[in-house]
Amino acid sequence: MSFDLKVINSVLEQLEEERGIPRDKALEAIEMALATAYKKEYGKRGQIIRAKFDPESGAASFFQVKIVADESTVTFDEGADSEAAAPGLEGAEKVRFNPEHHILLDDAKKIKKDAVLGEEIIFPLETKSDYGRIAAQTAKQVIIQKIREAEKISVLGEYEKRKGEIVSGTVQRIERGNIFVDLGRATGILPYEEQIPSERYRQGERVRAYLDRVDEGVKGVFLRLSRAHPRFLSKLFELEAPEIGSGVVEIKAVAREPGGRSKIAVTSKDSHVDPIGAMVGQRGVRVGTVTSELGGEKIDVVEWSDNQTKFIEDALSPAKVLDVKLNEEEHKATVTVVEDQLSLAIGRGGQNVRLAAKLTGWKIDIKSESGESMSEGEPE
Repeated sequence: MSFDLKVINSVLEQLEEERGIPRDKALEAIEMALATAYKKEYGKRGQIIRAKFDPESGAASFFQVKIVADESTVTFDEGADSEAAAPGLEGAEKVRFNPEHHILLDDAKKIKKDAVLGEEIIFPLETKSDYGRIAAQTAKQVIIQKIREAEKISVLGEYEKRKGEIVSGTVQRIERGNIFVDLGRATGILPYEEQIPSERYRQGERVRAYLDRVDEGVKGVFLRLSRAHPRFLSKLFELEAPEIGSGVVEIKAVAREPGGRSKIAVTSKDSHVDPIGAMVGQRGVRVGTVTSELGGEKIDVVEWSDNQTKFIEDALSPAKVLDVKLNEEEHKATVTVVEDQLSLAIGRGGQNVRLAAKLTGWKIDIKSESGESMSEGEPE
């Protein structure tokens, strides 16, 4: 039995180059498919059949495998299960002897002197001349299935490495608010809750997102995307600021209300490098690029400090703070500002103090010089 070598080798090369499926895995899938088809056409109950395909000659050969057994591993009782697996294991339930599945130890030793229990003895099978249309169709179906499985593993491996990175693709379709994004080898899902509220997308439009989760689903690889994740903001700045990629500037914390406002705390490991300047860029070009990507989201860049009082003051930027009192026990900061800075410190709808609390991890109580408490921000 032989195949069109040119076609087979072309398929193997294509699978390896275009889909990342190793040649040996594809060959293994073909051999399993051929063995499955052969057994379906000519096999008997309990038989173990394997195939060997030679891509050099195009020939396929078939073998029957029999497991070496004796009275300690099999029984000749008609009531036992003839297809139970792995005879020979100590304490395992005996199975009924099947001459198509087993070979007795004494007989095995006539073929191979040093044969032992549980070993496989291989017998060549005749290559049937009428291994025709039905078998070929079965082989084709199994090959397709195995290729899909191998491709799924390949795709899973590829995107597992890219988890936590920014990926880009094209909007494929929109269903019930969820956006399906064509990423090339797989489809990502940008759920409604992971989108920036003010943004709207159309089919065919390019979109960038943070690869938040990679899971193996029933229908393939499930890629969960996000444009609302705080890490999306961090990764965008990594692309814009080489100082982050080199490790000189480090992003310590991010607080974000997607589409509205964000605060990001940074520090520098080099005293000669200004971390805020590195993030903002010359004439604000870097922060401006990130803002544009996020649909106009306002971004406050502040310097991280181990001094919690100073960090809280900076986190409430652009408001100017008069005094910060820390209650370590309640992990609460009471911040005093002048009257004309009160609304700025609180922010529209309490947004500024809320983000400052998320960024610092402190509960923040804003009050005016008169002592009247006006707003509280809760960390998450």
